[in-house]
Amino acid sequence: MLVVMKAQATPEEIRAVCAQIEQLGFRAHPLPGAQRTAIGITGNQGEIDRGNLEELSGVAEVIPVSKPYKLVSRDVKEEDTIIRFAGTDATIGGHNLAVIAGPCSIETREQAFAVAEEVARAGAQFFRGGAYKPRTSPYAFQGLGEEALRIMSEIRERFGLRIVTEAIDHEALELVAEYADVIQIGARNMQNFSLLRAAGRKRKPVLLKRGMSATLEEFLMAAEYIMSEGNYEVILCERGIRTFTDHTRNTLDLSIVPAVQRLSHLPILVDPSHGTGKRNKVLPLARAAVAVGADGLIVEVHNQPDKALSDGAQSIYPEQFAQLMDECSQIAAVLRRSVPRGIHTTEAAGASGPAR
Repeated sequence: MLVVMKAQATPEEIRAVCAQIEQLGFRAHPLPGAQRTAIGITGNQGEIDRGNLEELSGVAEVIPVSKPYKLVSRDVKEEDTIIRFAGTDATIGGHNLAVIAGPCSIETREQAFAVAEEVARAGAQFFRGGAYKPRTSPYAFQGLGEEALRIMSEIRERFGLRIVTEAIDHEALELVAEYADVIQIGARNMQNFSLLRAAGRKRKPVLLKRGMSATLEEFLMAAEYIMSEGNYEVILCERGIRTFTDHTRNTLDLSIVPAVQRLSHLPILVDPSHGTGKRNKVLPLARAAVAVGADGLIVEVHNQPDKALSDGAQSIYPEQFAQLMDECSQIAAVLRRSVPRGIHTTEAAGASGPAR
């Protein structure tokens, strides 16, 4: 069920409607839009009597929502969601394309700062790096944990990059929420519903990666779990699905980008690194992702990928990332969008490494 408020509805009227919904035993989710505020209702098992709500001051109409996902849907919010970050002009969603770049794993302080300097010089506004690594083998490198989070916090202070990193379980979630600007939920955890709910109770943006065999509806329903807990800043990410092909690590499903944008107001990024698993395919698929209308990219960059402790084969060199930024900027311009550059070359050049 969806309560659509009048364009001139006051904050007091919106609060009164939310209070009435809560009094009925349901949960109210006010989602402001450019022209109006819509209030999604969750927690109901069936049809709600619309009469009482329609009579409340400031209400324009009460309409049913037939889709299994409600808060994710454009029925609730017509305008695209734009996620903003305090103290910076960086955004995810809207006119500008977000570019998130960095190594698969934070391996050492020196490695992390070296990569951060390069991606900042090329113009990225967000830095990615794994502190906790869910690996297929229990004997593979599992990440540095909180030490990596502290390193990334210093990178934010030095370069002004917003930090994106994954929480693999409830314990890691608490620390990631403390240090990071964006909490990532990886493909393996896309349907870890208790973790999704816990992330939804945090008041930080959540980047949700599509599971390797998830349908479009399953993907959107996973986002609904996060939003149902009151966190409406969700970013979707296509990172490839498992098919019968063997020439790439996964099959990057770019068709899901316009499919998501037709059904949902949430921004969607594309990960061409995991989507291909091979360095020579990252740039072509990044260009294609921008061309198909993605709201941004998340790319793995390493200064010495042959020595990387994880995913070296899909990590591009810093000079390749600079080329990616230039080419994607040109493609974005054709679509009347832009790739903002987060830091100027001269500024990045002044940072030679971690503070001592």
